[in-house]
Amino acid sequence: MGFPKDFMWGGATAANQCEGAYLTDGKGLSTADVMLASKHGVPREITDGIDRNSFYPSHQAVDHYHRYKEDIALFAEMGFKCYRLSIAWSRIFPNGDDHEPNEEGLRHYEEVFKTCAEYGIEPMVTLSHFETPLGLLKYGSWANRKVVDFFLRYCRTVFTRYKGIVRYWLTFNEINVMSTKPWMAGGIVVEDEQTTMAAAFHQFLASAKAVQIAHEIDSDNKVGMMYNGHVAYPASPDPEDMQATLDFTHKMLFYCDVQCRGYYPNHKLKEFERKGIMIPMQEGDAEDLRAGTVDFISFSYYMTHTVGKKTDMNFQGLNGVKTGYKNPHLATSEWGWAIDPMGLRYLLNLLFDRYQLPLMIVENGLGAIDKVEEDGTIKDSYRIEYLRDHILAMKKAIDIDGIPVMGYTMWGPIDIIAASTGEMKKRYGFIHVDVDDEGNGTHNRTKKESFYWYKKVIESNGENLTW
Repeated sequence: MGFPKDFMWGGATAANQCEGAYLTDGKGLSTADVMLASKHGVPREITDGIDRNSFYPSHQAVDHYHRYKEDIALFAEMGFKCYRLSIAWSRIFPNGDDHEPNEEGLRHYEEVFKTCAEYGIEPMVTLSHFETPLGLLKYGSWANRKVVDFFLRYCRTVFTRYKGIVRYWLTFNEINVMSTKPWMAGGIVVEDEQTTMAAAFHQFLASAKAVQIAHEIDSDNKVGMMYNGHVAYPASPDPEDMQATLDFTHKMLFYCDVQCRGYYPNHKLKEFERKGIMIPMQEGDAEDLRAGTVDFISFSYYMTHTVGKKTDMNFQGLNGVKTGYKNPHLATSEWGWAIDPMGLRYLLNLLFDRYQLPLMIVENGLGAIDKVEEDGTIKDSYRIEYLRDHILAMKKAIDIDGIPVMGYTMWGPIDIIAASTGEMKKRYGFIHVDVDDEGNGTHNRTKKESFYWYKKVIESNGENLTW
């Protein structure tokens, strides 16, 4: 009983939210690099170039690019077994369509992965985490099939370079965000459904072919998909509310259906037929989708939604999608996200029952405003309580329901900029970084109370959750 002996405890970051050094060592611009800072609750402005008088949070972030050795040493002190991180595609191919890779970028990540290995930390690498090379916008980004080949050139390059160093890969971060925030998911500027569904198909195809290439290069490679863990409860037993909840589930999970089963579900094909949406499938593509199904499912989990007959299914936003309902049984975070540990167990069961594949929680955490005390300490018991309750729910899914959970990498072990707004005040980490929303600060790292708690959790393999 309890967590498996080889359970992968750790944390997760994204290159565009932690690295900074946005043009260092030959890196090109990405979509994340042209997203301006915004105040909480206000969508971030997007430009196709750089306004030198504006503040772009990703340009310096928390400077993990230069301080990765210090940060990984701190992760190792907590006892990490796994570090989920991403490669910035535009560090390897600065324009996305370059014929040759950037050696300095390749060398940087090689050093990062070797540093992980020194501490016995298994890297799990996301190939595309919300940062499409800006140079690909001239093609229409993922709406253009040519981008599939550019992505596969990048994949083959890193699979070959890091053979034997990296064994776990994820193709596209939160791939279903294509339906809620297409710019983030794939650099899509024209957001009509025909364009976004064509872009989603090209990512499905790219992922399937990447899986095949990864297995060809190294049979030890395991390639997973990454789902933004949207899951919903019906607002009431009203049959219309129940149907709306099923519609919501279909809308979100069809991405998993394609990547795990290798084909589009019937309900989605009928929807496309009704709407006149054409999927740009060519000869051989259906076979590639089936041949390139993923080895495991990874997902983020922050909240559950409540859905009913008044829900508009045309969602926008990254995580806090508007459904028209609030769950009166749940508390919310400072950012209005429902806090629902039991929902994690529910989602683990839903995904395993549906796909019968190993699962891994690669994002789960609490964004909050932390207070630095006069003595320099940060007492974040609210974060400990949140994580404890979710780990207990995960443990029940393993012990009671028999769900094969590979690991848990909380988001994010060190404070990083927020994906949707770029702010620093929304902090997730066990490690505080001295930077504010305008990028001012020393960048010094400080251990929070939760740092020492998570160390005990890992040492006890999830059995000691007290603080």
